[in-house]
Amino acid sequence: MFKDIYDLESLRVAYFSATMQPGLDGVTRVLYNLIDELNKRGIQNIFFSAVNPPLEERPTKMYTVPSFAFPLYKDYKIAMPYFRRLKDKLIEFNPDIIHFNSPCPMGYAAAKAGQKLGVPTVATYHTHFASYAKYYRVQALEKYGWNYFRSLYNKCRKVYVPSNPIIQELRSHGINNLMQLPHGVDAEMFNPKFRSQEWKRALGLENKTVLLYAGRLVWEKDLRTLASAYKIISQKRSDIAFVLAGDGPIMDDLREMMPQAFFLGYQKGISLSTAFASSDIFVFPSTTETFGNVTLEAMASGVPAICVREGGAYDVIQDEITGLIAEPRNAEDLAGKILRLSDDAQLRYSMGKQAYQYAKEQTWPNIFSRLFDSYLEVAGRFRAVAHAGQEEIN
Repeated sequence: MFKDIYDLESLRVAYFSATMQPGLDGVTRVLYNLIDELNKRGIQNIFFSAVNPPLEERPTKMYTVPSFAFPLYKDYKIAMPYFRRLKDKLIEFNPDIIHFNSPCPMGYAAAKAGQKLGVPTVATYHTHFASYAKYYRVQALEKYGWNYFRSLYNKCRKVYVPSNPIIQELRSHGINNLMQLPHGVDAEMFNPKFRSQEWKRALGLENKTVLLYAGRLVWEKDLRTLASAYKIISQKRSDIAFVLAGDGPIMDDLREMMPQAFFLGYQKGISLSTAFASSDIFVFPSTTETFGNVTLEAMASGVPAICVREGGAYDVIQDEITGLIAEPRNAEDLAGKILRLSDDAQLRYSMGKQAYQYAKEQTWPNIFSRLFDSYLEVAGRFRAVAHAGQEEIN
């Protein structure tokens, strides 16, 4: 009953994000897919962020807020989004919705701006920051983190969460107004057609089972578990190769822990597509994901995935059908799952085929259609309530 108050072409959405540096992580890849769909559908948009690409490379309107470098990870910056600096730009843009993508200072600024300007605010719960505390030995901050999240996200009209396990966890911490909205995948970019024996030959791996990890090289991805599984397997077998695609501050540590592994560094475009499709097994031990885009990208590439039963990455896997689910932080179990798939080519083929069939239906246009329908509902409800309130005053 509310959707007729707006149509998509008249909708105006202001986005707040920690960074818009292309390809930095899974969140920015989601956001650039979102920008493509916004522009195709004629939805007016602007992005506020601490880091933006050069003007000539921006696919939409972007506004850079002041920031300072994050000491633990130089590729990230901490925004200082003072409301008085944002106010004029927001008033000029006149958004119907404010949507933030991180609980960092940009998220706080978005919620504050929505309250002060009378604009409904929504959020996507992309990153499970509260679970990071134990990896950086600041566990006392976990309680503070949940208190902050509860206060911040309960100011939102809607919170979009990519996976059901994370929805359940958020509800257990008293966060409301949750809606499951999974991520999609570009099934043209991630596709079995990119499988290449030449890629294997170039690495000297044509006679080995290739196990791929793709993602940032940071401890919160539970890469100690992967390194321990590597040690278990390398003591028994020489026909399994570990390949890591990605960059991050712990690369040197991992090189020491996994001396025979192959480190490809940061990959993008055809190189990334080829690495996914040319591998035999994808492994992702992270317990801190809200979704894990790379899991779906592996599946779209026709590669069975092994994830762990904590966080959101395993939510897209049907255990024993499209992949395997291991116990979290359990290197022995993870190694056992890897060996099982490595030793059964028929099982790998069957799981990879069914994984591909599932993933190719998870397209970004379908996912974003659900998001935009929600925008219309939120904006319509807000306008209807505001109108009713004005009539009551009159």
